[in-house]
Parts: sequence; C-alpha cells; structure tokens
Amino acid sequence: MRQIELEATSGDVLMTGLQERPLLMVDRVGAGRVALLASDHAWLWDRGFEGGGPQAEMLRRVAHWSMREPDLEEEALLATVTETGLLATRRSLTDDAVSALGVTTPSGEILTIPFEEVAPGRYEALISNGELGLYRLRSDDLEVVAALGPAAPREFVQTIASAKILAPVLAQTGGGSMAISQGLPKLRDVRSGRPAHGRGWIGLVARDAYTVQGVQIAPFVPAWIYLLLSAAGLLAGWLREGRRT
Repeated sequence: MRQIELEATSGDVLMTGLQERPLLMVDRVGAGRVALLASDHAWLWDRGFEGGGPQAEMLRRVAHWSMREPDLEEEALLATVTETGLLATRRSLTDDAVSALGVTTPSGEILTIPFEEVAPGRYEALISNGELGLYRLRSDDLEVVAALGPAAPREFVQTIASAKILAPVLAQTGGGSMAISQGLPKLRDVRSGRPAHGRGWIGLVARDAYTVQGVQIAPFVPAWIYLLLSAAGLLAGWLREGRRT
C-alpha cells in the first residue's frame, strides 16, 4: 500500500512495483553489498493480504545474499548430479552472453560444451560422458569441482560396525572388543599372558616393547670447573682454619 519513489542509478532491479518503478534493488559497493526495499508493507504478505506472499523467504534471502551465501550469488556456476549425468547451471544478470562451459574430465580430457538458456539469466549444460570421478568446470571467472558417482563407495560396502576383521588379531593377543553403545569400558593394568578383557573392562598390557637407539653420557660441566671448585673449597677451608688458630 506504500511504495517509495526510487530511481535506479546503479545495481540491479529485482522487483518492480507501481508504474514499473524499482521496488527491490541490490548492488555491490566496494567490498560490501547493499539491498533496498522501497516499501515497509512487506508484512502484509505474511498476513495473507490479497493472497499473501513469501515475505519471510524474500527477506531471508536478501539478508543471506548480503552475507555472501554461495547459493544466492547472482553470478554463480553450480553442478548437480542427475540420472543422465552432470548438470551444470550458470546464473548471470549481465546482458553479455556467458562463455561456453569448459570441462576437465577425470581422465584429463578437456571438453567445451555450450550453454543453453532455459530462463532469463539461467543457463544449463549437460555432461553425459558417463566417466566416474572428479570434474572441474569453468565458465568466465567461475570454477567449481563436482564428483560423479558414489562419494565414498568403500565406506558404503559395510555400514554396521563389526569385530570380525580384528577377531584373528584379538585371539592371538588375548584381547577383546566391546560396543561403545553398551557403555565405555574401564581400563585396567594386567600382566602379560593374563586375560586382557572382561565384563565392562579392557586391560592394558605393559609389554616393554621399546628399542634404545643409542645412549650418550656427558658431564653436567667440564672437569676443569670441578677442579677449580675443589681448589676454591680447600683454600676457603685453609683460610678459615688459619684465622681460628
């Protein structure tokens, strides 16, 4: 119901209001950022006025853009893994055409894929060569690294903790295994050859398994200093005894 009259002299106009005048503007100033909403009636959206609107989401995104959240950058290069391959998304608010997508595959091959504009300021390119691994994508001054395939396949082979792998070693050393979910065990000092585990405890065996690489013995001070100290002591004693007599 109220809109401040503004004239855009710099930055980008993201929303317009009455008579196509700027309603929401953003700009970069030096190393900082500024956003200007030309109305104080955004709360009407939250009250459902004329159907309402995303008031909280809009203000949250404006604040997070000011704090440089990567997902809200207007100049951004994103990579998403899809069923058909790796989808690169380029966002830009400039009027100039964005450069083609440069791709470095996991095998080191360099590809150039043109972007296709799917919406104003939004471009997409699909990488579908099927090679698994890390891809390095580049467009203009933006660069991103994405992984195609399982992030950690070995870690997903067995996701339940088990002591079967260590069982042979535990049998030879007399050790034992316990689940942390049952509570942290107590630690005890035990002698070699005795059971090193029990109900609620695990033993620590002192095996004296160390190796001496070398020994070097040196006096605290040189020998001549000891000689001087001894002579000084004899002289002091002789002088004291001489005064007494």
